Amino acid sequence: MTRCVSLLLIALLAFALPAAAQDLRIGLKAEPTSLDPQYQNLPANNQIALSIFEPLVARDASQLLVPALALSWKPVSDTVWEFKLRPDVKFQDGSPFTADDVVFTFERAAKVPNSPTPFTAITRQVTRLETVDPLTLRITTGAPAPLLPVDLSNLPILSHSAAAGGAPEGRTTDELNRGEGLVGTGPFKFVSWKRGGALILARNDSYWGTEPAWAQVVFKPLTDAAARVAALVAGDVDLIEDPPAAELGELRKDSRLALAEAVSSRVIYIGLDQHAEPSPGIPDTKGKNPLMDRRVREALSRAIDRKGIVDTIMEGVAVPAGDLLPFPAFGTSRDTRPDRYDPAAAKRLLVEAGYPNGFAITLGTPAGRYLNDLKVAQAVASMWTHIGVKTGVEATEPPVFFKNRDEYRYSAFLSGWGAESGEMSNPLRALVATPSREKGMGGSNRGRYSNPAMDAKLEEAMRTVDDKKRDALLQEASRLVRADFGILPLHFELSVWAMRRDLSYAARADQATLAQFVKPTIVTR
Repeated sequence: MTRCVSLLLIALLAFALPAAAQDLRIGLKAEPTSLDPQYQNLPANNQIALSIFEPLVARDASQLLVPALALSWKPVSDTVWEFKLRPDVKFQDGSPFTADDVVFTFERAAKVPNSPTPFTAITRQVTRLETVDPLTLRITTGAPAPLLPVDLSNLPILSHSAAAGGAPEGRTTDELNRGEGLVGTGPFKFVSWKRGGALILARNDSYWGTEPAWAQVVFKPLTDAAARVAALVAGDVDLIEDPPAAELGELRKDSRLALAEAVSSRVIYIGLDQHAEPSPGIPDTKGKNPLMDRRVREALSRAIDRKGIVDTIMEGVAVPAGDLLPFPAFGTSRDTRPDRYDPAAAKRLLVEAGYPNGFAITLGTPAGRYLNDLKVAQAVASMWTHIGVKTGVEATEPPVFFKNRDEYRYSAFLSGWGAESGEMSNPLRALVATPSREKGMGGSNRGRYSNPAMDAKLEEAMRTVDDKKRDALLQEASRLVRADFGILPLHFELSVWAMRRDLSYAARADQATLAQFVKPTIVTR
């Protein structure tokens, strides 16, 4: 009886899937710039790296830490972490994984030349790596590093023997791009890559973890969103990432297709200049910058109908944001809500602040960097104008926008931030901490907001290894920013994938497309 049931399931699965059921074809929105896992810290590169390589610590679909090449980790002191490595793991060339490979990976990161975004941002905090035994590693940091396990989730481990070479870094980026020394412990191994064309990976039959469903995965770069949808509908690919919001209604109606969705860790927000007087985009205020007044900032937030933007402009592919990360991310509170839409209260706040007739402002925005970014900016401008803040929109191509933003040419701007760490310390440190190169704070704080009380809570959290205490500190730091309206969160984008009906995908908050988590499903007819 058991044998009959098994044969029946096999037959059903074969009926549900096409002939080439062992192959998976994925349409990517962006091609990787390199296969060298340490060349550029870029989402398009990292998701490919995590198919071939693995970090010590991984993150699940909700961005919570889970064991990978390390079975466990714990702080031995404020500056020392101990990692117990997974036994009996082999690289794709059959060589054993040991602590020596971790040491090699750390040391190589600083030697990769011409890296646009080097991985030294992760490794430079480490002052010593001690191999206690082949499967125990102690990592010492120069200061308390409570986020070390989180940071290490972004550092794929290379094989020392395979990636060694004549250059200071071992195998060069060019060599790795050709597949030479491109050997990891991950679920798939390299087959071929033609830049501008297909990247082909094959199943790693010696993988220690759950066996992938696919013998071969073909990644195809399809940077045009409409072309990705057309390829899926035509059957040229099996799964695509980031289908355009305008197409989702039709895709949902197509009985041949399925969607996977998750709230992402990318927040779309409005940054406000709280430094320059006069502010560059606010004329005729006698040299004053109205945005320096908390009541004005609150008025601008109360004037925004976040739900309306999500329902009409975003077509449901977002959720209103009340913070810089969605709950249950580390450092967030279940009770946080988006600011209430109340244009009448917004007008009263402007009167209290001394602007009964409002003022004029220009809102900067990229055109094409984020989902419906220009339309969202235009909606915000209309809502602000409604309360008396006459708002014009300056939209530019993303490279121009970011140059202008980084040179502080906007009084207000729409931008986005994806928290790679999945922890509140990431957006707080980048977007609202008082800018300080020495402390590594406020690197993307283009509104130059400053709140010493928040800084103190954040810096204490960054020194606190105890997770429970750090979580409470981060919640308090975030609350101080919200009470001050230092930055105006609008919404969190949804991560969306479209695929054949007989596939499923565990949608991820980090928006990564990982072939090992695409599964075939049995479809009844």
